[in-house]
Amino acid sequence: MMTFRPVVKSSGLMTATLLCLTLAPSWLPVFAQSNDPIVISFSSVGDSRQDPNNPDPSTLPLSLQDQIWLQNTKAWSRILNSIQSRNVPNVPNLLFFDGDMIQGYGDANVPLEKLKFWQQYGFWRGMVAGDMEIHLYVVPVPGNHEVQCQCPPGKIALPQNEDAWRDNMGDLILDTSRFQNLFGVQPTNINTSDNSSLDNLKTNQSQLSYSFDLAGSHFVVINTDPVGDDSHAPTQFLASDLAAAAGRGIKNFFVFGHKPAFTYYFGATTPEPTSPAGLDLFPPARDEFWKVIEQYRAIYFCGHEHIFHIEKPLGLSDAHSWQVLVGSGGSPFAAQPDDVTVNPQTDRDYAWVIVNIHQSGRVTMTAYGFDAEFDATKVLGYYILK
Repeated sequence: MMTFRPVVKSSGLMTATLLCLTLAPSWLPVFAQSNDPIVISFSSVGDSRQDPNNPDPSTLPLSLQDQIWLQNTKAWSRILNSIQSRNVPNVPNLLFFDGDMIQGYGDANVPLEKLKFWQQYGFWRGMVAGDMEIHLYVVPVPGNHEVQCQCPPGKIALPQNEDAWRDNMGDLILDTSRFQNLFGVQPTNINTSDNSSLDNLKTNQSQLSYSFDLAGSHFVVINTDPVGDDSHAPTQFLASDLAAAAGRGIKNFFVFGHKPAFTYYFGATTPEPTSPAGLDLFPPARDEFWKVIEQYRAIYFCGHEHIFHIEKPLGLSDAHSWQVLVGSGGSPFAAQPDDVTVNPQTDRDYAWVIVNIHQSGRVTMTAYGFDAEFDATKVLGYYILK
């Protein structure tokens, strides 16, 4: 049985009303494959790290394991298992993790803090290692907890933390042999080089912002907290990269960054915070970034806010692009248990999305989740994005 329900999504200055089609999950792959075959399936989620100082009340008491390794192991392992169980056979299946897989926030040049970085990266890598062996390729996105240090004069990205990212994630960016072994195909037009000069950045951005083509679609990962330019997207790199892909005839564009372009203000009765959570901390720079996203009708996936929210921002008169906020992979929820929120049915759900790119170029997405009490996994919504 199919039911339609209008869902109002709010993001402060912008509001969009989406028509969501809620379906039995088992119905979707059958329909997709019989009428319009899937050529790529990918998942996206971010923010699985634990916070020992400000954990979500629903996770207390923290297990000794999570106190040491700083991961919401229970939630993240369940998400991984669910994503794996919904893999589409005989096509590439990817998992884009949108940053903050570790607590980090240290200085990787300090021996004890460097050790903590490596321990946390190692635990997270261990959790995804099994999926990497069975038809799911993990594509990492740098977050502020990976590249920034919470040290005087404040939260700033450090070159040594960017190096630590490459040391711990570089083998995934991109292992063409593993792609070949998993899917029988390889990504093409890979760009993992240092493109920092395009945005006048201070440090090497290789393997922090990168891109590739796969089965007729283009995928771009961006570092939203480069050294010296925290909370800014590498807009000139993105514009150049998408233009080159469009010149190759690519029609579908997917961009993955950690920080949202549009902060989701989830409080239904409380005023908006004075400081936005995402790239809108600097509105002119955000607007230039989103102009590029809109120009190519790209879909932007992000995290940072520990919440689930999907919208087509309406700040432009003719908006095409979607922002998919899935910072709901296990970190302490942005909304507290007693908050009155815009979408109470999902604002405290661990959530992720699975996107199917069809042979016709159509892009469909199903959002899944379960609540803080770990109830049954459910479909949160079905979306035709393109």
